[in-house]
Amino acid sequence: MPAWRDLAGNYMSIALGRIGIWRRQPDLTPDLAAELERLGYGAIWIGGASGDLRLAEVLLDATSQITVATGIVNIWANDATAVADAYHRVTARHPERFLLGVGVSHPEFNERYQQPYAALVSYLEELDRARVPASGRVLAALGPKVLALAAERAAGAHPYLVTPGYTRRARELLGPGPLLAPEQKVLLESDPERARAIARPAVRDPYLRLTNYVANLRRLGWTDADLADGGSDRLIDALSPHGDAATLAGHVTAHLEAGADHVPVQVLGPDPMPAYQALSARLGLTA
Repeated sequence: MPAWRDLAGNYMSIALGRIGIWRRQPDLTPDLAAELERLGYGAIWIGGASGDLRLAEVLLDATSQITVATGIVNIWANDATAVADAYHRVTARHPERFLLGVGVSHPEFNERYQQPYAALVSYLEELDRARVPASGRVLAALGPKVLALAAERAAGAHPYLVTPGYTRRARELLGPGPLLAPEQKVLLESDPERARAIARPAVRDPYLRLTNYVANLRRLGWTDADLADGGSDRLIDALSPHGDAATLAGHVTAHLEAGADHVPVQVLGPDPMPAYQALSARLGLTA
C-alpha cells in the first residue's frame, strides 16, 4: 500500500490498488460500485464530480473496501470551503477510503478562467486552511508546472487523455514519491473500424477541441495531421486502444511499467461491464 506524505510530514495511506475505473458521474450507481468492488478494482474515479461529494458518499455507503476518488472537482464551479466541509463529512464516515481530486478544467468551459495556476494555488491554500490534508488530495495535471505543484502540494497527479509515453515523462518529473494515476480509455472490440467509430467521437468531442489537451499531445510529439479531422487512426488507437482482454490489459499495464502507481480505466461503448469483467480476470484482480 503506498503512503503519501502531507505538508506537515505526516503520512496517510489510502489503498487504491493497481487498477481502478473511471466513469462519468451520471453513469455511476451503488449497484455498479458493489459489482466493481466484487471484481477486485481498487478505486472508482468520478468524472466531473460535484463538489458536494454526495455521490462519493453514496458509492462508499454501498461498498466496504473500494476507494472513491473525484476526477475531478472543478475549482471554478465549487467553493473550496464547501468542498472541504464535504471532504470532512465523507472521510469521517469512511476514513481512508476517499481521495479528493481537484483541477482547473479548461478555458473553453469557464468564463472565469484567468491565471489558472494562481487560482489553483489559492484554492489549495484554502483547502489547507480548512484542514484538508495534502495527502488526501490529487491534482489534475498535464504540463510540467502543475505536475510539480502536484508533487509539492498534494499526494500526486491524475492526468487524463495520456499515453504510457506521457506517464514515463511524468514519473521522471514527479520523482519516485508522489502518486501518479493516469486515466486510460479502452474498448473491448477487435474490429478496428468499429472500434474507431466509437472511440474517435469520444476523443474528438471535446478533447481535441480543448487547448490544454491539444498542447499536451503536441508536447508528446503528435503532429497537426494527427490532431486534424477528429484524430488520425494512430492517435485514436494510442489514446483509446482496442482489442481483446489480453491486448487491453497490455495497454493498461504499460502505464504501470512506465511508472504509474495506479491506472483508472475508462471503458468506452454502450455496455462497459463485459470489459470490466474480462480485464478483472486477465489482470488477476480477484483472489
